[in-house]
Amino acid sequence: MNAVVEQKIRARPLLGTFVEIAASGTSGSVHAAISQAFDAVAEVHALMSYQDPASELSRINQFGIDGPVAVHSHTWEVLRAARELAEASAGLFDITIAPTLTRLGFLPPHANFPRASRHGDWRHVALLPGQRVQFLRRVRIDLSGIAKGYAVDLAIRVLQAAGMQSGRVNAGGDLRVFGTTAQTIHVRAPHAPTQVLPLLNLTDGAAATSAAYFAQRRHAQRMVTPLIHPHTRSASSAERSITVLAPHCMHADALTKVVQADPAQAAKILARYQARAVIVEHDPVSGGFRVFDSAHTSGCPLSGSLPLAGERDNVSLRMFKDALSPSSLPQAGERDKVSLREKRFIAA
Repeated sequence: MNAVVEQKIRARPLLGTFVEIAASGTSGSVHAAISQAFDAVAEVHALMSYQDPASELSRINQFGIDGPVAVHSHTWEVLRAARELAEASAGLFDITIAPTLTRLGFLPPHANFPRASRHGDWRHVALLPGQRVQFLRRVRIDLSGIAKGYAVDLAIRVLQAAGMQSGRVNAGGDLRVFGTTAQTIHVRAPHAPTQVLPLLNLTDGAAATSAAYFAQRRHAQRMVTPLIHPHTRSASSAERSITVLAPHCMHADALTKVVQADPAQAAKILARYQARAVIVEHDPVSGGFRVFDSAHTSGCPLSGSLPLAGERDNVSLRMFKDALSPSSLPQAGERDKVSLREKRFIAA
């Protein structure tokens, strides 16, 4: 007798957003697998929350300048990945931007954290034997630009270990899927975030989107975003959205910040992580948008108007089928064969 396959979807507030986990597997096993996946996400949240004064990250920020601080294996794995990405990007990814985010009001102040030096960066976060961390200067670190992707990867690992046939974890724009069911990746238009664009279908891999259309706030008589350029410590504009596709969500999450900071320098780093970036910008000429895809060297943008949020996805996909063919994420090392032919749809 064939086993009955069931699918379940659940959501919980974690990581500063709503985390949705879906899985399909043998009847009776799916609920427990999803619960275990949520437990894994909750553990990352408890360890690496900047907002929580009792988190391990807060302990590092409070005592890291005084001497080595032993950390959990999850925190260590994220710190190692952050260090590797910082080295590969020449500091375009930098976890020491926390003081800037605090000054702009995107992170809370902590009275028990030492005052940060104005000259510290990622090179002053020492990773020592025995999973210990020490600050070489008075810096403060924030892992929100990478930890959310790590939590997604960890939840996927739990679902796979539980024998699920397919699964999806979505943490507020950080997404990873496995199995045979395709997930359509949508992004919002930076200039009109109530409008959405279907980019492609993802069947086995990860995607992360970074944009500031809903995160802007007023500071010193101007609008600022939490997208900080690590070299200048200035806030980037909200004029574009960055989506990165990669085998792992942790890398996709972090690489959106690298592409946001310097798209021209990001190509080699994307290749290193078998990743692909898609940039959506407003096109003031047509009133629509332009899409730039790092998988193509022609530099030919795609322009078009966007369907309103809430319209049926199949209508949207038909609208763009001649310009942007949905495809699954290519396997590591495989050349993406999807071509972007220039297409223009004038916004009404």
